[in-house]
Amino acid sequence: MLKCRTMWRKLAPLTRASSTLCRQNTRRAVLNNERSPVLLPLARMSSEAPAGGNENKIYFLLVGAACLGGGIYAYRTIKGDKDRYNDRLEEIASRPNKSAPDQPETYLSTESPAEPAADTTEEPEPDTAAEPPSSEPTEQSPVVDSEPQSAADSPPAESSEPQSAADSPPAESSEPQSAADSPPAESSEPQSAADSPPAESSEPQSAADSPPAESSEPQSAAETESAPAEEPSATPVSEPPAPAPLPVPPHAPYLLIGGGTASFAAARSIRARDPGARVLIVTEEGDLPYMRPPLSKELWFSDDPGVTDTLRFKQWNGKERSIYFQPPSFYVSPEELDKAENGGVAVMTGKKVVHMDVRGNKVRLSDNSEISYDKCLIATGGVPRNLQVIERAGEEVNKRTTLFRKVDDFKALEKVSREIKSITIIGGGFLGSELACALGRRSSEDGLEVVQMYPEKGNMGKVLPEYLSNWTTEKVKSEGVRVITEALVKKVSFDDGKVQIKLKDGRVVKTDHLVAAVGLEPSTELAKSAGLEVDSDFGGYRVNAELQARSNIWVAGDAACFYDIRLGRRRVEHHDHAVVSGRLAGENMTGANKPYWHQSMFWSDLGPDVGYEAIGIVDSSLPTVGVFAKATAKDTPRAAAEMSGTGIRSESETEAVASSPVASSTPPPAPLQQKDDYGKGVIFYLRDKVVVGIILWNVFNRMPIARKIIKDGEEHTDLNEVAKLFNIHDD
Repeated sequence: MLKCRTMWRKLAPLTRASSTLCRQNTRRAVLNNERSPVLLPLARMSSEAPAGGNENKIYFLLVGAACLGGGIYAYRTIKGDKDRYNDRLEEIASRPNKSAPDQPETYLSTESPAEPAADTTEEPEPDTAAEPPSSEPTEQSPVVDSEPQSAADSPPAESSEPQSAADSPPAESSEPQSAADSPPAESSEPQSAADSPPAESSEPQSAADSPPAESSEPQSAAETESAPAEEPSATPVSEPPAPAPLPVPPHAPYLLIGGGTASFAAARSIRARDPGARVLIVTEEGDLPYMRPPLSKELWFSDDPGVTDTLRFKQWNGKERSIYFQPPSFYVSPEELDKAENGGVAVMTGKKVVHMDVRGNKVRLSDNSEISYDKCLIATGGVPRNLQVIERAGEEVNKRTTLFRKVDDFKALEKVSREIKSITIIGGGFLGSELACALGRRSSEDGLEVVQMYPEKGNMGKVLPEYLSNWTTEKVKSEGVRVITEALVKKVSFDDGKVQIKLKDGRVVKTDHLVAAVGLEPSTELAKSAGLEVDSDFGGYRVNAELQARSNIWVAGDAACFYDIRLGRRRVEHHDHAVVSGRLAGENMTGANKPYWHQSMFWSDLGPDVGYEAIGIVDSSLPTVGVFAKATAKDTPRAAAEMSGTGIRSESETEAVASSPVASSTPPPAPLQQKDDYGKGVIFYLRDKVVVGIILWNVFNRMPIARKIIKDGEEHTDLNEVAKLFNIHDD
C-alpha cells in the first residue's frame, strides 16, 4: 500500500499535465480547422514512452499476492474446521462406552435391521407402536425388551452421526434429559419420554444408561422405578393394585391438568363446541372427576352406613345423587382415545404432571412419561394449608391431624370420628363451620365431643358482620359443638395418648384428633418450569381476560388469578367459579375468545335449616347494611333444594339472567319485630357507597338479581328499597 501511494504521488502531476496539454491542442485544432478533431482511440494519458509499464507490473503483482494469501487462509480455515468436526464426532461416538462401562456385552452389540422391524410392524404410526412399551418398560426383561421401540422410533439410530441430538455440544448432552428441552423440530413428534433421550447416543441404549448426573432429571420409566422417592408424588391416592399401569397416550389435542370441577366443566364445554374433540384429563387423585361441596355437607347427614364406599348421598330435597359428575362408562380409556371415532374424554388417574415445556408443547409426568398437546388447561386447584405449630409437633400429632380436601380425607375422617371420643376443628371459616355442624350431630348420637376453635370473636368472623357472626356462633353451639373463640394456638404436643393444644392465653384443650381448616394454598408448582407468572398478592397463575396464561395455555378454578372489571384482580375458591371459569376456558380453547366477566357466587349450609349464598367481596371489615324479615318454612336450604331440584344450587342459577326485577308490594315489618331474629334477609357490603358484595341469608334463587346490582356499580341512597327487589317480605 505504501508503494502504491508513492507511485500515485509521482504519476498524478504528470497525468494532470498531460491532460492539460491534450485539451489545449484540441482547442487550437478546432479554432484553426473549424471542425471536430478525429479522436484517436490509442491516445495515451502519460508522458512516458509507450514501452514503459513498470508501475502496472507492480500493481498486478500486489493483486496476485493478495489473492494467493486469501486462498491459503481459506484453505487452512476449512481444513481446521474439518479436523475439529471429525474430532468431535469421534468423542460423541465414544461417549456411551464411557458412561456405561459395566454394561453387558450383548446390550452394546449392534442390532440387525430385521430385529426392530419385527417389533414395529406399524412403522407408519410410530406413536402407537412406541407408546405401550414406554409406560411399563421395567415389567419386562431388564433392558433388551425396551430396546426395539427406541430403535424403531429413531430409524437413523444405527448411524453414529446423522442424529440432531448427537450434533449438539457435549455440554448440552448432559442437561436436556427430557424431550421437553429438545429442539422444536423434535417436539412435534409424539414420542414418549423414554424415546427422546436415547437419540443422543450412537448405540441402541435407553435413557437408563445415561450418566449418573442425569439421575436428578427425568429419564426413562425404567430409571424412575429405581428411585422410590418419586413414587409418593406419582400416586398420592392409593387404589387397589392394577395388573398393569395404564399406557400414557403420547399426544392429546386437549390436555387438562387436574381432575376437579373446573377440568370437567372445560371438557364438557370443549366437546359441546367440538363434538369430535379428544380430551385427556390427568389427575393426581385416584378418582374420576367429582364435586367437592358434598364432602363437607350432605354426605355427613346420610343414614347409609356404607356411604364412604358408595359416595352417594341424599340432597336436602331427599333425592339421591352421586358425587361423581359422570359414571365410568362416560369416559374413554386413555389407550383408546386416539382410536375413538368420535373422540371423547379420557381420564388418567394417579398421574401427576411435574414439568411443562411450553416451547415444545409437552408435559412430563412423575413416572417420566411425556405427553404432547395442542391446547392445555391448568386446573390444579390447591392444597389445604396447615399450621406451623402442628407441622413442628412431631409424628404422633401429624398422624392424628386431617387436612380436609379430597375423597380420601372424607373417608378417613368419617372412620376416625366413629372410633374416637373427641375431635377438635381449628378454623372458623366455611369448611370449619360446616364440618363442626356436621360432626355436631354425633355428639348426641355417639357421644362424640366436638370442639371448634378460631382466632375471631365469632363464627365466620372474617365474612359476616359481627351481629350475624354472633348469631351463627350460637347456632353452631346449638348443634352440640363446643366453641372456643379468640383462640390463638401457641403449641401442640402429644401427651398421655392425647393431642394437647395450648393457647396463648394459657388455656389447654386435650383431644383425640385434629382437623386443620385454615385455608387453601393454590397449586402453582408448574409455574417455574413453564415460566408462568404467579400473583404475589392473591396467589395463583395470573391470566388475562380470556383466562390465558400463555398463547396455548389456560388456567381455571382455584388456581386462576383473574381480573374482575368491577372488583379488580381476584382469586376465588368456590364451586360456582370453578364451573363457570372452566366452561369459559374450554370455549376459548376451541376459539371462542370470550372475556371472563362472570360474578361467581358461593354458598354454605349450616345443616338443612340454615344456609346463605354470597357474591362479590364479602369482607367483615367493610361497612354493611342488613335488611331482614321473618323466615318461613320455605326459607331453608332443604326447601331451596326441593325447588331447584339440585343440592348444588349454583348449577341451577348460573345461566339465569336478572331481567327487570319487580319489587315486592308487601310493606316490610317493623324493625322491632326482627330484633335478634335473623330469619332471612339481605346484607349489602359497601365500598365508597357502592355495593361490592351481597349475602342472601336464607334467601335462595335470587342470585341473578344480586349479580346485576354489583354489575351496575351504582350508588344507592336507600338500600331498603333495593332489598325489596329480592321479595324477602313475601310469605
